[in-house]
Amino acid sequence: MTQTPEPEKSKLTWEEKITDILLKAFMTGGIGVGGANAFWELFAKSDIPKAIASAMIGAGISYGAKMLMPIHKGNEERAEKFGNAINEGMNQAGGAIVAKLTSVEERYFEAQAADCELCRTEGVGKMDNIATPMLEDVFVRLSLNLHMGTAGFRSEQKFAKLVKSEGFDQEVNQEDLEDRFTVDIWELLAKAKKDSTYRQIAILAWGGFGKTTLLRHVTYRLCRNKQNEKYDVQRYVPVLLLLRKYRDLLTQENPDDLPTIIEKHHLPNLNANLQMPPNWARDLLKKGKMMILLDGFDEVPKSQRPLVARWLNTQMRNYPKSVFILSSRPRAYIEQPFDDDRLDLKSVFHVQPFTLKQIQEFVNKWYWCQEYYGCGKTDSLAVRNEATNAARELLEQIANREELTKLASNPLLLTMIARFHRRYPSAELPKRRGDLYQEICNLQLKDRPNARQLETMLTDGGDPQVILQMLALKMMIEKEKRVDREILLERLDAYLSAQNETVNASEFLEDVEKISELLVQKEDELEFSHLSFQEFLAAMEIIRTNQESILHSYFHDDWWKQVILLYVSKVKKPSNLIKTALDAGAIDLALACTQETRKQIDANVKKDLQALEEQRQLQAVEIEIKNSLYQQLEEYLKNQQWYEADQETWKLMLKVTNREEEGYLELDNVRNFPCEDLLTLDRLWVEYSKKHGFEFGFSVQKQIYVECGGTLDFSYPSSETWAKFCDRTAWTNDGKGVDYTDQFFENNFMCVKGHLPSTYNFNLMYGGSLRVWYLFSHQDL
Repeated sequence: MTQTPEPEKSKLTWEEKITDILLKAFMTGGIGVGGANAFWELFAKSDIPKAIASAMIGAGISYGAKMLMPIHKGNEERAEKFGNAINEGMNQAGGAIVAKLTSVEERYFEAQAADCELCRTEGVGKMDNIATPMLEDVFVRLSLNLHMGTAGFRSEQKFAKLVKSEGFDQEVNQEDLEDRFTVDIWELLAKAKKDSTYRQIAILAWGGFGKTTLLRHVTYRLCRNKQNEKYDVQRYVPVLLLLRKYRDLLTQENPDDLPTIIEKHHLPNLNANLQMPPNWARDLLKKGKMMILLDGFDEVPKSQRPLVARWLNTQMRNYPKSVFILSSRPRAYIEQPFDDDRLDLKSVFHVQPFTLKQIQEFVNKWYWCQEYYGCGKTDSLAVRNEATNAARELLEQIANREELTKLASNPLLLTMIARFHRRYPSAELPKRRGDLYQEICNLQLKDRPNARQLETMLTDGGDPQVILQMLALKMMIEKEKRVDREILLERLDAYLSAQNETVNASEFLEDVEKISELLVQKEDELEFSHLSFQEFLAAMEIIRTNQESILHSYFHDDWWKQVILLYVSKVKKPSNLIKTALDAGAIDLALACTQETRKQIDANVKKDLQALEEQRQLQAVEIEIKNSLYQQLEEYLKNQQWYEADQETWKLMLKVTNREEEGYLELDNVRNFPCEDLLTLDRLWVEYSKKHGFEFGFSVQKQIYVECGGTLDFSYPSSETWAKFCDRTAWTNDGKGVDYTDQFFENNFMCVKGHLPSTYNFNLMYGGSLRVWYLFSHQDL
């Protein structure tokens, strides 16, 4: 073991040298009665005059009880005088050494904190007008999944107690439930002092979910002595090690142990010219005062992981009192071989995706930082208003588009979305999502691997995105969301050959899965991490190969709609496709395409689109009028005003058939009753009656009518069928018609299935010309 040399030892006075030896004795556990020989070795190897050394041994030093008041009261009066002299020297020299040690340790805290202070996103380059915020200004608490944890949270018995103590029998919303079924990292660390299970924690998550950021946050807070206020966590000395930087050191034949790695490599890497006291790291590790944070087990090459795991297991056994936190992507950790070199920490937790509440918190914090630093670090009301408005506009876009909401649940992609939004402040994200997806693909396939200096063919020439584009287009044509691994490998092999790539298909797929994560495994099949990436890459392949004609067959196919829109957003001349869509009668799609592109559209196409837009606006007005027509009925049904709703239904039936003046319906009026209006009436009755525990509506009555033997061919029902129907719906009681007003006050009638609507039916029963069964014969009902 290489020891750090003691600074300027030759310049110390003999009193300071004695004090130094005594401090070493303290740090190694002290000297008992039987330790005189070991103590003599410390003096013998020093350059303290032998007479003094002999006197020390002759004094029979043992600090077991009161070494420092004076060192010991042994050996009668002669030893007491000598001890007083040494004690005075220790107060002067020893006090200076302790002060020096404290000062050096604070310098370490400062240096390690500075290394974690900025919120840097690896692989994301700097952009004009976008500031790099401080980590603590934008950090959002990450939730760790309780179900995946060991250490008692996994125990059903303890979990049941947790549920009971939290009062989970009470009615809570989904986000509250998510909060209660997850834990905070500080909650785990608060248990570490008493429970060894929490001294070894694995944090698992896919790329971009904040594993590294979480470790940097914990490191920074400990360095600043700002542990979470809610939980009682001691101030550990944190050491953040990026495993990719140390993997070669840890896989040597005889690698250095953890204290040596810290002192020989970690301290110099902090660029703070730190010279810690001898055995500084080893002593803190033994006493359980140090926390080792190991980032990126998945970034160690697969061939090296067993050796790194063996080294880590050894260090955790050697220093059981200290805390070890390891981050990794799930597959690298879970798929380790089951042998002696398997890394198996006592607690395993998964990082949860951002909830809507977390998305809102991050965006608000991030935009405040942008305005704060952009305005010369001015925190005024005007600056905050500017940040609030920008954040609100972005959050509205995210909330209004499910696709963006899902992307934003990944903190890295949310950062990308925020940066994109600030880069193009006047743009709506859905209009430029093609640019957003391209930037994400660049990040996953090129920037992040380069930033982390990972060994991968994704950055070794060629263009991996082209291979994935070819795959995506094939999957779109075959209408596949998932592909069997063997079939996928066959396709990749063909695509690689077509691009004159000599890369093995299996190796390419492994890197795409583990590094870019654009493809993920689900059981024995693989799929793109999000269908939107498959759609985007397919659109880009159509552009690359100039195969726009492929899309002409899919204008009326919802499966291809997003591909077409993404194609239009990226192609240089979108007018041709828009005109072809119009000619094919895909008017909605053509209008949607104009919202996706920033390119100039041909004048003739624009004129046609303008005419169609005016027509759509007119239709929208008509729809609005029709919706308002049923607003009163919906209000009655919502408030369970059944009598009023029944009356309103009859008025509406007269209105839509233009029979308000006559006050009744002819047979042809029923036969030709507008299907759209009939279905609207029925939908309202069915929907609101079910909400209140009833079963009302025309479709409900039609089902009963058929069960009673009724036919759906506009023919008259038999008297027997009609009697059964009226009895089943409680329109009659003991063969007599129920009085029109009493029915709305008799619960035994109101609870009967199909009892309402009924107004027009009583018109029939008392000699009217309406034939209720004609309504039931409408095929769409």
